[in-house]
Amino acid sequence: MSFDFNYATLAGVVAAAEEAGCPISEAVLVQQAAAMEISAEELYGQMRGRLQVMDECIEPGCAPDLRSTSGLTGGGAHKVREAVRAGFSLTGGLMAGALYRALAVSELNASMGRIVAAPTAGSCGILPAAVLAMRDERGLSERACVMSLFTAAAVGLVIERNACLAGAQGGCQAECGSAAAMAAAALVELAGGTPAQAADAVSIALQNVLGLVCDPVAGLVEIPCIKRNASGVAGAVVAAELALAGVPADIPADESIAALRRVGNAMPAALRETADGGLATTPTGRAMMEQVFGPQDGGATAGGCAACGRCS
Repeated sequence: MSFDFNYATLAGVVAAAEEAGCPISEAVLVQQAAAMEISAEELYGQMRGRLQVMDECIEPGCAPDLRSTSGLTGGGAHKVREAVRAGFSLTGGLMAGALYRALAVSELNASMGRIVAAPTAGSCGILPAAVLAMRDERGLSERACVMSLFTAAAVGLVIERNACLAGAQGGCQAECGSAAAMAAAALVELAGGTPAQAADAVSIALQNVLGLVCDPVAGLVEIPCIKRNASGVAGAVVAAELALAGVPADIPADESIAALRRVGNAMPAALRETADGGLATTPTGRAMMEQVFGPQDGGATAGGCAACGRCS
């Protein structure tokens, strides 16, 4: 079996999978292996390694004494997991499990732990949380989880080609929004949904975050980024749930991706990872900037996102 599609549109990927009568992941694995001139088995092994790294983030990310390098964040995943275990969760099950996993991976990132950018470090918790929570809640196989990452990757490739993935270019809608769309598609496949339903989930996830700005407090990928990973995976679950029930996206995924690009281009620079607007310029946000970096002659936004020396 061979595939000749590219990632110019998600509709093209879906059509190729439907024509072959297979999940999106199988089509992507075969197509990408051929494009990279390696065997499907080797490429699968690479993706399996990424899943393993994602899985290895959860326990250290849930440590009660985990703190970020700045000291601003940490310990949230532990608190949510303990609440779930004590039966104090409002949602329970898949959703609650996904929430603490999203925080765990994001908080581990902020403490300079080893993570998988999925698709960015700033949105690293969303896809792992969705897949791993689904695995543990439904008892899914490792292979199913690895394959779902290929479906997520296809969504990311289409968004990257037609819009963007970086908060500095398109706001948080491009980072956590894209990650939520990728996770939504993975969830649909893991639940046995169709390629068309996966595309609907992608579109719904993106529609629900259009306009989300990137306003990191103190220029660090911590506040509100970490909590947005939790809300991002919640949005992915919502989108997948609706799509699996047969609720249409109304606006096709490729049109939602194009809207993502236009909205990102329309955002002022102050709302695109510069820490010159939004939550970063609140009184508390300014105080946190000074707590980490000391008094700023140019105000709380001096240095912007370059203050941490990292890219989200």
